[in-house]
Amino acid sequence: MSRKYKIFIDGQEGTTGLQIYERFAHREDLEILQIDQEHRKDLQARKEQINASDITFLCLPDAAAKESVSLVENDHTRIIDASTAHRTAPGWTYGFPELSPAHRQALKESKRTANPGCYASGFISLAYPLIAHGIMPPDYPAVCHGISGYSGGGKKMIAQYESPQKPSDYFSPRQYGLTLSHKHLPEMQKISGMTHPPIFHPIVDDYFCGMAVTLPLYASLLSKKVTPNDIQEILAGHYAGQKFVKVLPLMGEGVITDGFVAANTLAGTNHMEIFVGGNEEQILLISRFDNLGKGASGAAVQCMNIMLGLEEDRGL
Repeated sequence: MSRKYKIFIDGQEGTTGLQIYERFAHREDLEILQIDQEHRKDLQARKEQINASDITFLCLPDAAAKESVSLVENDHTRIIDASTAHRTAPGWTYGFPELSPAHRQALKESKRTANPGCYASGFISLAYPLIAHGIMPPDYPAVCHGISGYSGGGKKMIAQYESPQKPSDYFSPRQYGLTLSHKHLPEMQKISGMTHPPIFHPIVDDYFCGMAVTLPLYASLLSKKVTPNDIQEILAGHYAGQKFVKVLPLMGEGVITDGFVAANTLAGTNHMEIFVGGNEEQILLISRFDNLGKGASGAAVQCMNIMLGLEEDRGL
């Protein structure tokens, strides 16, 4: 029997930690290290498990994630951090292997991996290839809209939305991040290769999970004269052969249903679908995925598989 990899989830009680744990339920190649419930916040107990692990997932607030990294005292424990603490930090690998062969190779060799943010995953999946292929200039005045199920807000928001006493405004889409300083903006800018962050407008709605992130473009402001069909072909070529990212044909009959793109279609999966539409003057890009899947726990498990040299889609 091949050896089992030792895995520790620091912060297993949170939404992402629970989702990762559930995804390991039938993994016979993994040994999940556990801490007794009463000791899960005990520094020494966490330190012992972190250093005993092959990979530790950090599903913690930023400050606690940084503390956990400081507890590593060996050269074999590898970290996958699901917080925002290290997504733009020097020495950390950004865990989005589909972006380029270089991203995938870096992930294979990484000792410190930052799991992408959910909204950021959608924006970067659209912006990075266009900048890399010289279509969208790095200083493009990008505006991004995103809609998510309420699970993205964690336990507190889930409880609020699922309460029988929830107020009437919880039954409609709710805009937030109104100061335009959302925590995902630094990675959206840096990883995409932009000179400044986009204007980002997030929305939460009354359904559990699923996300759609939209990037509208003025054709006249792009670096090259392109049509929606050109953009679709560029993106399809960029993501060709990827297991989890698929670029669909131009939006139209057979691609979208009754003229709508639903945000929750890929709930429960680690898949991402990219749509392209619009016209000669204005081009519309949409990235659809599960905010708990490719936007969080699914992406983290995918990163782990690649880091351990396993099949990328094992358990996914």
